[in-house]
Amino acid sequence: MLPYLGAVFFGANPYALLVSYIRSDFAEQLACAIFPLVLLTALRLAGLLYGETPKRSAAPLFALPFAAVWLCNAPAGVIASYSVALLFAWPAFSQRSWRIALRAAGGLALGFGLAGFYLLPAAYEQRWVNIGQAVAGGLLPDQNFLFTRIADAEHTWFNWISSSCAIALILLTGLAALSSRRLGKDQKLAQYSKSVWASLLVLGSAATLMMFPVTAPLWSLLPKMLFVQFPWRWMSVLAVVCVCFLAAAMERRRGWLWLASVVILSFPLGYFLTQNTWWDPDEMPTQQAAIQSGTGYEGVDEYDPLGDDHLDLPKHAPLAEIFKAESDNLAGRPVVATIRIETWETNNHKLFVDSSAQARVALRLLNYPAWQVTVNGKTATPEKPDDLDQMLVPVEAGKSEIEVRFVRTPDQTAGIALSILSLLVAASLLAPRKSLNA
Repeated sequence: MLPYLGAVFFGANPYALLVSYIRSDFAEQLACAIFPLVLLTALRLAGLLYGETPKRSAAPLFALPFAAVWLCNAPAGVIASYSVALLFAWPAFSQRSWRIALRAAGGLALGFGLAGFYLLPAAYEQRWVNIGQAVAGGLLPDQNFLFTRIADAEHTWFNWISSSCAIALILLTGLAALSSRRLGKDQKLAQYSKSVWASLLVLGSAATLMMFPVTAPLWSLLPKMLFVQFPWRWMSVLAVVCVCFLAAAMERRRGWLWLASVVILSFPLGYFLTQNTWWDPDEMPTQQAAIQSGTGYEGVDEYDPLGDDHLDLPKHAPLAEIFKAESDNLAGRPVVATIRIETWETNNHKLFVDSSAQARVALRLLNYPAWQVTVNGKTATPEKPDDLDQMLVPVEAGKSEIEVRFVRTPDQTAGIALSILSLLVAASLLAPRKSLNA
């Protein structure tokens, strides 16, 4: 019964409610739903579960949910990586066990390998875009520690809401840990591995500290930690630890009081969050209309090509038109051209141009390196205007066939190969061994 009650609380913990009703970050919510499985398999891989000995299948059984977290949400993947690294490091250090360290390294390597088809291109292709914009303008960790105030009143109000949820979760975790008595010397609890609860306490303490300014140097020094952006995201880990201690506290006499208290507190918190959302009712219909009409919608700065600003792109631009610039009109005569679009799909664009003179065709595409452009079957190098990174395709006078395809780049091929190799390794470790007596 207790595992089910724990699952119910985890599904309605303060951070889950915050993500659902305030942030609407469903990719992160899906990643958080996998966190308990990552924790369980990590404990099993480290050999901390009572009465269990790590088997050869422990590494792939950990690697699969770990990779799934990365595929759901990159910031959650960063948090999961550092969390399990700490979870492995604590028993390896306290028990001075190289076996735990080696098993952990193998499990992490396999997990990263399984997600390689995404991680390798995501890491390599950051050089193509303005990725630094992901941590600009209110998105830096030092602007989002608990109860931090900045000049933006709306941002401060949201941070206050997040901080209040974090404090509630921190207090609940602490009280549940004390009430569970899993860290005491009670002989009746000898059946439980003290290492498990000690590791959970270390993990929960680290997650708590990461939300406060005292850990600011770590946010700058640890690789990719800066891209988590919001320190209160560590509530996703703290919620899992809280559920474990809460379930242990419910096992004791009058444990039903914990259940009643959690239920009573969850309703007002949920009501408060639903009444303080800031999403406009017409936002989704507006985006849906923009997609259906083909005009598109405004993107984000960090995925713009280097040197481009998507706010400067012309709105309601046609899919293709003759680029009009002074340098294109040296003869003093306007270029007369007809454009016929045959295919305009996400990764494949094909059009025909009949021009009276040499010209440049402006496509409603941005110049990413993965675009392969051909004109009359020959590879062409696209140009761009002085102030944008819009794709300009040069054509000669007469009829031209332009084809633009988004092709697989070498980093993507390498990532796919890494994932296939990791999948084969995982399958071999999961395959049952043949008995020598058979």
